[in-house]
Amino acid sequence: MNKQELKDRTKKFALDVIKMCEELPAVYLGKHVNGQLIRSASSVAANYRAACLAQLKAAYIAKLSIVIEEADESEFWLEVISETKLLVDNKVEELQREAHELASIFITSRKTLMQKK
Repeated sequence: MNKQELKDRTKKFALDVIKMCEELPAVYLGKHVNGQLIRSASSVAANYRAACLAQLKAAYIAKLSIVIEEADESEFWLEVISETKLLVDNKVEELQREAHELASIFITSRKTLMQKK
């Protein structure tokens, strides 16, 4: 998967999360999770775009580390939605898988970069 495909995939993930968050109930937990999840999911896409602009390998790796953290955090908030039954929807599980896959992709990329000298 090339950089443009990953840019597109991370942006789609962010947009899909935003759409799903619109369906969360307007209760205290729903509002809290909504804000946290939109922030972390959109950060995956924004920080990957920033990584692609990095001029130094170290800066690229640092940005990838943020992408990994934000993808993992997104997965956490999606788990909260699922486990508290804020939404009972297959879309939640699908987004959980995507968050996990994105984190795995970027972890592998970071490891590969760190092994190269």
